[in-house]
Amino acid sequence: MRILVVQESDWLSRGPHQQHHLMEKLALRGHEVRVIDYEITWRAQRRGELYSRRKVFEKVSKIYRGASVTVIRPAILKLLHIDYLSIMLSHTREIARQIKEFKPDILVGFGILNTHIAMRLAKERKIPFAYYLIDALHTLIPSESYQLIAKAIERKTLQGADRVIVINEELRNYGINMGANSNSMSVIRAGIDPERFSPQTSGQRVRRLYGIKEREVVLLFMGWLYDFSGLREVALELAEARAKLANIRLLVVGEGDLLAELNKIKETHNLEQLILAGRQPYNKIPAFVAASDICLLPAHDNSVMRNIVPIKMYEYLACGKPVICTKLPGIMKEFGAGSGVIYVDRPADVLWKAAELTNSSKDLDQYASQTRRLVERFSWEKIADEFETLLETMIANQQSFL
Repeated sequence: MRILVVQESDWLSRGPHQQHHLMEKLALRGHEVRVIDYEITWRAQRRGELYSRRKVFEKVSKIYRGASVTVIRPAILKLLHIDYLSIMLSHTREIARQIKEFKPDILVGFGILNTHIAMRLAKERKIPFAYYLIDALHTLIPSESYQLIAKAIERKTLQGADRVIVINEELRNYGINMGANSNSMSVIRAGIDPERFSPQTSGQRVRRLYGIKEREVVLLFMGWLYDFSGLREVALELAEARAKLANIRLLVVGEGDLLAELNKIKETHNLEQLILAGRQPYNKIPAFVAASDICLLPAHDNSVMRNIVPIKMYEYLACGKPVICTKLPGIMKEFGAGSGVIYVDRPADVLWKAAELTNSSKDLDQYASQTRRLVERFSWEKIADEFETLLETMIANQQSFL
């Protein structure tokens, strides 16, 4: 297959996400994959350039050695608000160019604006188009006015896609409520790499690196540090109750919107129990998970988090780590009870639940024993098999109509 992917995020610096795992797996199987992406982080870089030329990155591999994906980044004007108009022009031109030159068998979209463009061009050229939702996309846009526009575009794309793929049941309901045809929807869940994420992985090097004592309990959060991640509340609660929670260390791996504030909390409160490890290479992440005793997802129940199941949940559980999570509908529907996931009402509650669990090693061991069984059937190889079969079926069905 020749697969053309479009997204409005940075393929190189963000993730790895669902699309990275699946597309690299398919590339390893001999399929040709090209990605049209967008340098979403340009506003934070402050380089001063107003225009970025078209760039092509060949033989890109973020996760699996030997995978080869071609990433194409169309030119854009780096001016606030004007960048959206720039996407409409340059991405339309690039998608049309790739359809002509690359001759894709199928298009797969992960974004909003350029994905809608891809859907319309695919229909004109009679190429099958799949819309892959890993988030309620329009909710990620900070501006409320732009959110309304993005929601309308997302709705039209959902209605026009040949197939809508989602990663969990809550997102399936979201897609249907947004107008997607329930008969044209598929649930392909997130996966794990059981060789990378395993209870046998050692975390001792990480614990030594950050001076973590053997009797100290490590709570881990990894990923992008959104403002609504709940980590602000967890860090402040830890600062306030440090005497009662003296044996707890909070290890945060990642970067993002909240990092500067977490650094300030650490400095202001002289909070040595808070370890900010920053962004880490993906191949080092399993060791950080292994170094922890309990993993966290203390996010607020907002429009962004309500419907999703982050990949890190599967990775936490694959390593045999219990997870303390706020009561997010998507997570609760996916994992329920008896899965190694423990639910709390508020972000700050994760600390007290962790203290309660670690006071009883029997309880902690019981939760840990539940985790691996739940996710071992979700290997990326099996998920890629399912995805590959779906794409091949879409292509065959399209060809039968021609």
